[in-house]
Amino acid sequence: MAKELKELTPRSVDYSQWYQDLVIKADLAESSAVRGCMVIKPYGYAIWEKMQRQLDDMFKETGHSNAYFPLFIPKSFLSREADHVEGFAKECAVVTHYRLKTSPDGGVVVDPEARLEEELIVRPTSETIIWNTYKGWIQSWRDLPILCNQWANVVRWEMRTRLFLRTAEFLWQEGHTAHATQAEAEEEAMRMVNVYADFARNYMAVPVHVGVKSANERFAGAVETYTIEALMQDGKALQSGTSHFLGQNFAKAFDVTFTNKEGQQELVWATSWGVSTRLMGALIMSHSDDNGLVLPPKLAPYQVVIIPIYKSLEQRDEITRYIQPLLSDLKSRGISVRYDDADNKKPGWKFSEYELKGVPVRLALGGRDMEQGTIEVARRDTLTKETLPYEGIANHVAQLLEDIQANIYQKALDYREQHTITVDSYEEFKEKIEEGGFILAHWDGTPETEEKIKAETKATIRCIPLLGDKTPGKCMVTGRPSAQRVLFARAY
Repeated sequence: MAKELKELTPRSVDYSQWYQDLVIKADLAESSAVRGCMVIKPYGYAIWEKMQRQLDDMFKETGHSNAYFPLFIPKSFLSREADHVEGFAKECAVVTHYRLKTSPDGGVVVDPEARLEEELIVRPTSETIIWNTYKGWIQSWRDLPILCNQWANVVRWEMRTRLFLRTAEFLWQEGHTAHATQAEAEEEAMRMVNVYADFARNYMAVPVHVGVKSANERFAGAVETYTIEALMQDGKALQSGTSHFLGQNFAKAFDVTFTNKEGQQELVWATSWGVSTRLMGALIMSHSDDNGLVLPPKLAPYQVVIIPIYKSLEQRDEITRYIQPLLSDLKSRGISVRYDDADNKKPGWKFSEYELKGVPVRLALGGRDMEQGTIEVARRDTLTKETLPYEGIANHVAQLLEDIQANIYQKALDYREQHTITVDSYEEFKEKIEEGGFILAHWDGTPETEEKIKAETKATIRCIPLLGDKTPGKCMVTGRPSAQRVLFARAY
């Protein structure tokens, strides 16, 4: 049984299949009866809940409140901002009727008499419905800023889907803020991309670059898009969160104005920002190995599992009594712990199961351990184990969880640094991009050169980094002036 649990396609053989195997066998998610959609299973949703809870706290610490806006958007709303509708038109699911009726064969059909006067779009993103709402909320400078976030689902009709990474329906949060000045809105957009970077680094243990998207890669309807970009173990980049300075585009489209302190009418300034269940894909692909998930302790559904090893139910009960003070001690420290004394699975099977599911620390003890005052401690990130004194083990575990969190981040950072190179010629770029990883190279700032690089190499500009080398140079393709190196990669 233990062997069956761990039958994952090795990453070196087929990385894509390894990912698919792991998502399914670790009980994170599965495909649903609806094409392109997924069922997030309890273990996978527990990880998402931890992400959600932490992010929600971070949003509230920066002054934001949660609200909820409709799932359905009148089709005419999308037409009001030209770039926005062009960006999403091909991904929209459309509701045309509001009723079914029984067919002669006993099934159901759409009632042709129940056609909607105006079709409704199933939310691909909420800028339009929210800015139509904000029009009624904003009259004066005293009504600003509005700092709203919503946790919701969205639908983007993807034809080629992968669990968590790209599905027709996915879960996310989307912040939508309204401001009296351009400076406030720009500051908000930067603040939130840095919140995402903080979360990725300190909770997901994923190192990310923070930067600005090129015009070609910018969010539809945005003036500027800021992004966090992560590198996965197969050398591909994953856009993991974006924050958009929307300027006054949506205020113009929905006529959202306010009276300023001088009594003059002005258009409102806007931002939007979001992360989704795509973060689950980033978490899996950044850290996991051929044995299964490797979860950072801060996001693991349970950080510690304790497995009793016994020869009889009486001995199991004795171990259970013995372990209770430790369970209480760990829980009092805020450590999530699971004591697995189920008698329908052998210890070896449990070891494999929790290794597959990425539980950071595993403790095991039997009758001899009780006699000798010892306990076995295994850590998931290094796959090492040792026998330690039982006394003081809670202190050791607390420190071990911190060490594991730091080690997982450092390992991912080392991988990224080892797979980031600087090139100056287009020939070298075309050669090195085949090896995967990030490439820092000069670009002349034109969409034509960007499109040429993408067409010939399948690499895109992931971002113009906000930090790092700002030395100007010459574009690797055209030789024209370049303000700084930009970050290229092939991406999901």
